[in-house]
Formats: sequence, structure tokens, C-alpha cells
Amino acid sequence: QVQLVESGGGLVQPGGSLRLSCAASGSIFGINAMGWYRQAPGKQRELLASITRDGNTNYADSVKGRFTISRDNAKNTVYLQMNSLTPEDTAVYYCNADVSTGGTFYRAYWGQGTQVTVSS
Repeated sequence: QVQLVESGGGLVQPGGSLRLSCAASGSIFGINAMGWYRQAPGKQRELLASITRDGNTNYADSVKGRFTISRDNAKNTVYLQMNSLTPEDTAVYYCNADVSTGGTFYRAYWGQGTQVTVSS
């Protein structure tokens, strides 16, 4: 069994910053790509950023230059540093990881989500 647990969400003023963390635990043999998504009320879940095991990153245009994804492979943890936040960034943020529990088969696991609210 694999669990992803997010932390670091909360209430922040416009222009502020937050750092999200997502730690994977359980019967982990290996982790490939990890990523962050968000879902605002009434909207579809959108991919914000992803990072490979080797550290290659990709970002959605909506967060490029403001958000930074990173990971610590030794800790099976992925981070999302969010700067210059606006009310439009208000959403539930989810982490995702492609995890193997043995062999070469990987499947996607999701965290439970953490609320980020940007408001004055």
C-alpha cells in the first residue's frame, strides 16, 4: 500500500507565498514522475507542474515563473514553492506520483488534497 500525504496549504494574502510538501510512504520500490495538480470549485483538475526522477521539470503557463517544483528522492517527497499568489490560485492542490511497489509496473497514486486560499 502506498500513501501520499500533502501538507503546507492554508490561507495567504495576495502576493504571498506558500510551500507545499507531499511525502510518499509505504511499499515503494521506485518513483518515476511526480506532479502537482489543482482543482478550483466548478473547474476541472489541472496539471500545474511535473518533475522526473532526474529532475527535469515542466510547468503550466498559468504558473510558470511563479511556482517551482522540486523533489527529494531520498525522502520520496515532492515540493511546490508558490510565489506571487493571486486569488485565482485558490483551489485544492493535489500531488501525484507514479509509483512501483515492485518490478517494472508503475501506477499513479494521489494525495488527499490540501486547500490553498488566497484572500485579503
